[in-house]
Amino acid sequence: MCGRYALIVEAEELAAIFGLIAPGEFAPRFNVAPSQSAPVVRLDTDGEREFIMLRWGLIPSFSRDGMGMINARSETVNEKRSFRNAFRERRCLVPATGFIEWQKKPGRGRKQPFHILLNSGDPFCFAGIWERWGDIETYAILTTEPNGLVAPIHDRMPVILPRNQYDAWLDPLADLDDLQHLLRPFDADEMTAQPIGTRINSPKNDDAACLEPVEPEPDSLFG
Repeated sequence: MCGRYALIVEAEELAAIFGLIAPGEFAPRFNVAPSQSAPVVRLDTDGEREFIMLRWGLIPSFSRDGMGMINARSETVNEKRSFRNAFRERRCLVPATGFIEWQKKPGRGRKQPFHILLNSGDPFCFAGIWERWGDIETYAILTTEPNGLVAPIHDRMPVILPRNQYDAWLDPLADLDDLQHLLRPFDADEMTAQPIGTRINSPKNDDAACLEPVEPEPDSLFG
């Protein structure tokens, strides 16, 4: 799964990557958590790309309780009632510079958080879908099986799209089978995993200290 991520760029850099105007309320984020708002790129009603702030945690249009789901399994996204219409009609790009996964450790409830990012440190995008529930617009991040780097930490990872696949993911006329082929693990050789402290655990914390590397404990699989 993907339960936290970071987007450590200034608005000007974010805008330059996509050739769009960044949302006015955007600021660099070190700890994006579920139910919080973050920028996504989608197509507007005219078929043009736009940046917009949406709430993380997709609420299906038919929901009665307004409960959101932060992730959608790529293997079944075209089958599940909660996600299939969004997958077919409302795809988006979710910019990030890294994501967080927790590695289970010996002992009750012990977990080591890892900040997972590209070797280059460059921003990238998750494959996302979005939905409208009343006046609220929300999104979810698609997940897939882990690559060799992530597998020792967690049994799922978010789908990271190479930049040359952004157009295909947003294309409203894209073949659904072709889209499924995009939903695969990112190349592990292009990524790194850094153990970080538990400050990241609280969604109230959103500063550079959340991502400061630490020495892994001896029983970590990366120790």
